[in-house]
Amino acid sequence: MTSTTAGYGQYCPISRALDVLGERWSLLILRDLLIGTSRFNDLARGLPGLSRSLLAKRLRHFERAGLIDKVGTEYLLTAAGQELEPILFGLGEWGARWTFGEPQPEELDAGLLVWWMHSRLDTSSFPGKRHVLCVRFTDDFRRYWIVIESGIASVCDADPGYPIDVTINSDIDSLYQVWLGRIPLSHAMRTGRVEFHGPSALTRRMPSVLRLSPVAGYSDPSAVRDPVTRAS
Repeated sequence: MTSTTAGYGQYCPISRALDVLGERWSLLILRDLLIGTSRFNDLARGLPGLSRSLLAKRLRHFERAGLIDKVGTEYLLTAAGQELEPILFGLGEWGARWTFGEPQPEELDAGLLVWWMHSRLDTSSFPGKRHVLCVRFTDDFRRYWIVIESGIASVCDADPGYPIDVTINSDIDSLYQVWLGRIPLSHAMRTGRVEFHGPSALTRRMPSVLRLSPVAGYSDPSAVRDPVTRAS
């Protein structure tokens, strides 16, 4: 496993690892590969601040370094790439403990949040083969639809024309913090920060349908207060 980029000039396994992993965006691309994203367009959609040309450059770098193989239109992690999982999620656990506070406005991207959510939905308890969730943000005029066909989810930013099973209502901040484990979903529902609208037979299943971020378990929900309390 080698890198063609300029290194640190030190014969040390940490410096060699940084030659492969230390460039901007590299760890976030690997994060998405580790949680199952494998196609170029899907990687690009989940990293909206990253140009497509730089994404392609980073993926080529990972191929040369032996972290991924390109098989058809998919980028698949090799054994070396898969072994980064405990390291990367260990970094996430450290970040949740030491660097993770209130979200900044520039970090709250409604479209990106829905994109993250769509791959973590389990509607197998819903009847039928097609399930449609509508996400309505109280502080963003845009609407999003998540369509799950036979277990395969996609995101639409225009009405797909199918009947909606459940509508999720929330402000962006609250849904982000629920998604990342800083606010328990039960608390957000009880305080009206997140609401589910639709047939009760479906809405009562939403806590199990909405599986949270893979790093949600690292957050400390006791550090978050209600908006009224926070402002006092």
